[in-house]
Amino acid sequence: MPEFSILFLVAGFAILVFSVFVLFSSRYKRCPSDKILVVYGKVGKGQSARCIHGGATFILPIVQDYRFLDLTPMPIDIKLTGALSKQNIRVNTPSTFTVGISTKTGVMENAAERLLGLPPESVRELAKDIIFGQMRVVLATMSIEEINADRDKLIENISRGVEVELEKVGLRLINVNIQDITDESGYIAALGQEAAARAINDAKIKVAQAERDGEIGSSQAQKEQKIMVSQAHAEATQGENLAAVDIANSNANRLVKEAEADRLAEAAQRVAAAKVEQEALLAQREAELARAERDKAAQYAGVVVPAEIEKQRIETIAAAEAAKQQIEAKGKGDAIRLVQQAQADGQKAQFLAEAEGQRAKLLAEAEGTEKVLMSKAAGFRALVEVTSSSPDLAINLLITEQLPRLVEEQVKAISNIKIDKVTVWDSGAGTDGKNSTSSFLSGLAGSLPPIHELARNAGIELPQVLGRTKSSGGNSSGPSTESPHSPPAKGK
Repeated sequence: MPEFSILFLVAGFAILVFSVFVLFSSRYKRCPSDKILVVYGKVGKGQSARCIHGGATFILPIVQDYRFLDLTPMPIDIKLTGALSKQNIRVNTPSTFTVGISTKTGVMENAAERLLGLPPESVRELAKDIIFGQMRVVLATMSIEEINADRDKLIENISRGVEVELEKVGLRLINVNIQDITDESGYIAALGQEAAARAINDAKIKVAQAERDGEIGSSQAQKEQKIMVSQAHAEATQGENLAAVDIANSNANRLVKEAEADRLAEAAQRVAAAKVEQEALLAQREAELARAERDKAAQYAGVVVPAEIEKQRIETIAAAEAAKQQIEAKGKGDAIRLVQQAQADGQKAQFLAEAEGQRAKLLAEAEGTEKVLMSKAAGFRALVEVTSSSPDLAINLLITEQLPRLVEEQVKAISNIKIDKVTVWDSGAGTDGKNSTSSFLSGLAGSLPPIHELARNAGIELPQVLGRTKSSGGNSSGPSTESPHSPPAKGK
């Protein structure tokens, strides 16, 4: 018996646990996403129902119950006709509205209170009545032009008015679609025709403007093309002119540079020639100085050195003679020795004086020659420095210095000619007021080489203070060479 009691207790406990589980599972309700779970009954103080969207809750048995509200959208066709506008013109606005139960907190409770248990058709009719009334209110505040022209404003006004009223019963407006707007008087149609005509006119105007713009653009393009072509030709011509100018400038610069190079080359040649001439003069001066030194040394070696040797020889002979006389006359008295010594000293002094005089004479001649050569070298140096810019002037001056010797040589050329007698036969006739004799003497005097001709042959122009030669035409260019006493002409 006790075993049966234990089994009975265990079975009873298991049945109780199972019953509690079944009861709990049957009262625990889950809410789908497309529905609203409405718990009503003993839900709390001051609440008529508790709405749950998405989730689950435990429904207390006996004191609570539940139902679902469907969130499926409901399309509603609104055939609104004869609604008065702001101008008291009746309009027809067939539309389609989409509504559904709202999930907004506070609005769901309104739906639970007013729509719970109603069939969908009843909810649709309720929403239709609300929409009809609000559409009439909105249309009464708008003119035909606003209704016809601004559909967005119409829809916005309808949505704002309808949604406020729908939330009062727990619904929300999802979409508004105005299918058409018409009126019984044909005003909207006339507005449409006017708009169409205006649009057609605008289109025609735009087409004409487009054609005009096209023609203008074509003309403008042709104009710009011609302008650009002209500018291109002008720029090409200008470029050619500039190129020609550049070429001319380049050629001119080349010629200038070539002339400058030639001038510099000629100047360099002149400078080089002057340097060569200067170096030649310096070398000549150094050679003359060396020759003077050599002559001086030769004179010194030929005169002074022999004199010194002679003086030493005389001194040696005198010393030897004195020693000999001293040895030979050792026994003589001091008086004789002193006399002889005085004679020897006198001769020695005489020889020394003669040698010194000869030496001083030779040194003076050598110094004079050296000073002459030094002065010539200094003169040549100064001449080269003064005439460095004009080398021809130095050459002319040197030739002028040698001119007397040239004249002397020219005179020697005719000095050996012997003329015993000159016989002139004069017929008495002549030209230019002169007879044959005077012409002969003038020709004879002019045949002598004047000094001016010699100077010109040497490349020198003498100053006019030295006289001028007389040309054959009678122009005075030098002193007259005619004889002051011309012999009288003889005629036969």
